[in-house]
Amino acid sequence: MNKTVKKLDNNVVKALTIVCETAKQNIIGFEWLTHSANYANFPGSLVITCVLDESKSVDVMLLNEQDIELRKQIQKQLLKAGILLKDARRHVFFDSEQACLLEHNGDWTRRLAVN
Repeated sequence: MNKTVKKLDNNVVKALTIVCETAKQNIIGFEWLTHSANYANFPGSLVITCVLDESKSVDVMLLNEQDIELRKQIQKQLLKAGILLKDARRHVFFDSEQACLLEHNGDWTRRLAVN
């Protein structure tokens, strides 16, 4: 990872950390988030996965339309870092610890490689 890419990735991490801490307080069952990107095709390749405790928590979040607010917050924080996402729905996805445990035996590395 060259210096420019490292700085860009650090900016993404800082922005997403702010969103993560807020989401933990405001969304029932929210646990953590992660990201991946091919920096040769950035920001188009940026993928953010938000992880909740159970599939039911994901369903409740979607029912209450908290996903919309979470995507807006992600876009806002990334924009403050100078990163423009045109359509956050193409970059932000939701998952659960429960689903990973059932489908990938809790192996997030394998699960995220599939998505």
